[in-house]
Amino acid sequence: MPGALKTQLEEIGRRIWNASRNEIYISMRFFDLALASLEPKLNLNTRSIGTDGIHILYNPSYVIERYRADTVLVNRDYLHLLFHCMFRHMMNAQDRDAEEWNLACDIAVEAILDGMKQRCVHLVPSDGREQIYEQLRNHMKVLTAEGIYHFLKGKQLSYGQFLEWRKEFVIDDHSFWEYLKDEPSSKAASQGNNSSPNQDSSMQKQPPLTREKQRELADKWKDISERIKTNLETISKGREKEAGDMIQMLRIENRERQDYRKFLRRFAVTKEEMKVDPDSFDYGFYTYGLQLYKNMPLIEPYEFQETTKIEQFAIAIDTSGSCKEELVQQFLNKTYEILKESENFFKKVDIHIIECDAKVQKDVVIRSQEDLKQYMDSFEVKGFGGTDFRPVFTYIEQLKAKKELLHLKGLLYFTDGYGIYPKKNPGYEVAFIFFKQDYTEEQVPPWAIKLVIGEEELEQLR
Repeated sequence: MPGALKTQLEEIGRRIWNASRNEIYISMRFFDLALASLEPKLNLNTRSIGTDGIHILYNPSYVIERYRADTVLVNRDYLHLLFHCMFRHMMNAQDRDAEEWNLACDIAVEAILDGMKQRCVHLVPSDGREQIYEQLRNHMKVLTAEGIYHFLKGKQLSYGQFLEWRKEFVIDDHSFWEYLKDEPSSKAASQGNNSSPNQDSSMQKQPPLTREKQRELADKWKDISERIKTNLETISKGREKEAGDMIQMLRIENRERQDYRKFLRRFAVTKEEMKVDPDSFDYGFYTYGLQLYKNMPLIEPYEFQETTKIEQFAIAIDTSGSCKEELVQQFLNKTYEILKESENFFKKVDIHIIECDAKVQKDVVIRSQEDLKQYMDSFEVKGFGGTDFRPVFTYIEQLKAKKELLHLKGLLYFTDGYGIYPKKNPGYEVAFIFFKQDYTEEQVPPWAIKLVIGEEELEQLR
């Protein structure tokens, strides 16, 4: 591209993006730091726009055409790219099928934009979009990229429908995300390495980022999104509605990640178990053998080994109509897969699985892996009432009074969070477990643990 033309197009692009940034800032000041974190950069390797988490990479023809049609389109494009960065969509693309993940990310950010009522970004969603949103909200409360991705992976759509959804939602070019992967595709890597130093910079391919740079970029955008969330919850609290579903998505995406397998170990106890311990032996026999045979130590391992395993705890399952059966089943399946491992189970265990909605419906006592498997094979959600957490705690106190739960280590309560919490600390560890796909910010009692797990955590437990 001739230098003079390139300079002219860069100037036009700079002015368009600056005008868009100013218009967004005037309407939504809580985006101030985020708006200043993406630098527009002309790039002729794309026909539209894209981002690498550092720049707004754009084809000038596309941007000029969008700006002429309606400035709102450019404003939405700006926020579309910004949301990808704030939710770290490009960093979370690892080990996911690109087609489904790319579409899921675009639907998630467009859903936020369609929920915003500010004049600078508001457009009436098409009937097609409204139908898609309705279909997705029948499966999840908040339209997160991850939730939509698992919906798409569940073969909920025919290939023809998938293409229709792409046509409705795809806005930007996600090929720039390749440079943010641990192992970029061979195509991306070769493009990054084969750029000529004399080539026009607008046509040069960028080299893949190092893992350290990737972490720095992810931390930067997490910090920005945390600040925006804090701003909306404090200084700009009255303007939360202007952000639509964005504040809810920020709470979900910025939650602390937990390793559910390690979390279950909190409910383990340490005791001696009759088991050969190859790592220890009686030094008396060892030295006696050396003295008697000069060069032949007698080694006999101890028959008892100190181990830390699960012995006695309770799992409460919210079986009310508001807690989807497939989520409960998935949670129990993964919990079962962890517990059935021999290193997590003492030979004698006492696990109560309590099904409850507004009252205790059923209590199944698990004393072996066989009991657990039998329960899993016949499990189904039967409750359809409201949710009250207190009956479970009352029931456990009754069991303790009967000396049936003398060594209770803790209680896991799997729920959607909509219910009445007890006010008093029961005296043992309690964890309320929420599924990320259905999670909203719930205020659990200060004495309880709040754990939010998502499908990616459950998948990793396989």
